[in-house]
Amino acid sequence: MSNDERTRAPGGFTGRRWLFPSALIHELDPDAGSSRRPRRTARDWAVDFSCFLLAVLIGLAAAQSLPEETGLPHSLAVLDQVLGALSCAAVWLRRRWPVGLAVAMILVGLLSNCSGGAGMVALFTLAVHRPFRYVAWTGGAGLALVPLLYWVRPDPDLPYVAVVAFTALLTVSITGWGMLVRSKRMLMLSLRDRAHRAETEARLRAEQAQRLAREAIAREMHDVLAHRLTLLSVHAGALEFRPDAPREEIARAAGVIRESAHEALQDLREIIGVLRAGDAEESSGGRPQPTLAALDALVAECREAGMKVTLDHRVADPAAVPASVGRTAYRIAQEALTNARKHAPGTEVTVRLTGAPGDGLTITVANPAPPAEVPPVPGSGQGLIGLTERATLAGGRLHHGTRPDGGFEVQGWLPWPRG
Repeated sequence: MSNDERTRAPGGFTGRRWLFPSALIHELDPDAGSSRRPRRTARDWAVDFSCFLLAVLIGLAAAQSLPEETGLPHSLAVLDQVLGALSCAAVWLRRRWPVGLAVAMILVGLLSNCSGGAGMVALFTLAVHRPFRYVAWTGGAGLALVPLLYWVRPDPDLPYVAVVAFTALLTVSITGWGMLVRSKRMLMLSLRDRAHRAETEARLRAEQAQRLAREAIAREMHDVLAHRLTLLSVHAGALEFRPDAPREEIARAAGVIRESAHEALQDLREIIGVLRAGDAEESSGGRPQPTLAALDALVAECREAGMKVTLDHRVADPAAVPASVGRTAYRIAQEALTNARKHAPGTEVTVRLTGAPGDGLTITVANPAPPAEVPPVPGSGQGLIGLTERATLAGGRLHHGTRPDGGFEVQGWLPWPRG
């Protein structure tokens, strides 16, 4: 199909426009609600000419039978033919005024047999372009007048009952044909709307998935990098305020800073790799994600940084904890220790871990009130919000708040199914 044969219709409709009805293309136009009347396509011109020709042929056939009617005055016969000719000409207006033309053709049909073809075209047009209530009233009125019409002007060739039954059957058939055409068009429009809604929903789901992926990566960056950077801050602050410290302490602090910076860069590379790969949990490359077994190493790292951490580990078999549950528990402990280091420096932090299959896994991180007032840290609270969402997504819950003694406690519960 060449580019000359294909044109883009309004509303994104692509195809051979001249093959489709102008009313259908107008409905596919997003601006179809405007008052602008659609222009006829080549198909419309062909259909309209065919309908006009059909009305003329039926009118000529009816005109040939007028001399056979007994008792028909010459003036009424002339009026019949004039009204038939005007009705055939009015067929060209069927798309603009389908209801008005159909109603007018019922009244004209009482006086003119030559307008019968135009009346059938008008009824068919009404059934195609208007809802059923218009067709029911107009078609019902036409059917009700059929016995009266043939009672006043009997057919010269057919019996009264036969001609009434034939006309009624023809009227119902034309109406049903028009309604079938309308239903097919409505089906096409409904499928178009359904496809449009499906595309919109797919786009919204993709945008939501992108947003959730960004949020997951942001949480991962916060959980991982905040811990490393606080270690850097603690040791850099020690070097700043104690420049006269022994060489061994300075070397140890510098080593921790170097190691923490190296780990932070590695974690950052991992997160960027996850961003490129598109899956934060199942990325095959890079270092493995931490699990519950890495909690001892986390506590040891905090102790090396000068924190006082007590670990109360009461889980008999940490390896039996599901990987996703263990990773979430690790992140809770990591964020809580980071917050304790920032907001309550110098205090002793207690990490308690309990649980069993079927009962769930409970992790509690608590610290007493700091010995002195600590300046507020900008951006505080974002990590706990992320932890709460992480625990919720894992099917658990997270509570945090100030204790009666002025300390702070973070407690999370995560599901641990049996088997």
